[in-house]
Amino acid sequence: MTAALHAPGTARAIGRSLRVYHGDKSRNGAMDALYGRFLKPGELAFDIGAHVGDRISCFRRLGARVVALEPQPGPARALRLIHGRDPQVTLVEAACGDAEGVVRLRINSANPTVSTASDAFIGAASGADGWQEQVWDREIEVPSTTLDALIARYGLPALLKIDVEGFEAHVLAGLTRPVPVISFEFTTIQRDVAEACLALLETLGPYRFNVALGESQQLELGAFASAEAMGCYLRDLPHSANSGDVYALLQN
Repeated sequence: MTAALHAPGTARAIGRSLRVYHGDKSRNGAMDALYGRFLKPGELAFDIGAHVGDRISCFRRLGARVVALEPQPGPARALRLIHGRDPQVTLVEAACGDAEGVVRLRINSANPTVSTASDAFIGAASGADGWQEQVWDREIEVPSTTLDALIARYGLPALLKIDVEGFEAHVLAGLTRPVPVISFEFTTIQRDVAEACLALLETLGPYRFNVALGESQQLELGAFASAEAMGCYLRDLPHSANSGDVYALLQN
């Protein structure tokens, strides 16, 4: 057990995350409706950056099998308590990136949902409106794997969700084959990371894109658009939009 697990701020923050991400029935219903468009019972989903597991819960309500990665000891313990006895959920306490090995994880004890393996993410947050109170106060080394390695071990997922605080392009760089549906988080402090993700996905297959802002769980565009159109959309967002998820749908 690391020192981070003993920090009172971390325990309080994880408890807050559990209330926020698991306690809103209307949000859960909207999430089920969104992911239910892409994921069928019995299919496999990967949750990269599971935090306290609200997406795992959603995928299980939809009847899917789940492989979930979370490298932070505190949230990983919460995941084991919530999902550890479910035979349809495989929990992996590791990060994901462009190579297997070890990565340095920067922990935000007061707000572990924004802990990150990306120094650039922390640099972009420094001084940015809405991010002034964020402090990354601990560092730990964690094992890291790749999407290709996960696929080799567990199979090709029908849906891949990535939420790793500025490390999304590194995760996608470890993938060499298309996945039917991929979502990745973006932030307005690092739009270049989102554009790198769009470019990487274009190398994998003929994807079209849509976006959900914040935690709305609703797609903004009436139809899935090109990578170029999605890049323009993200560039035009105001800083106050803060974050969201881009959804990539592989065209048959």
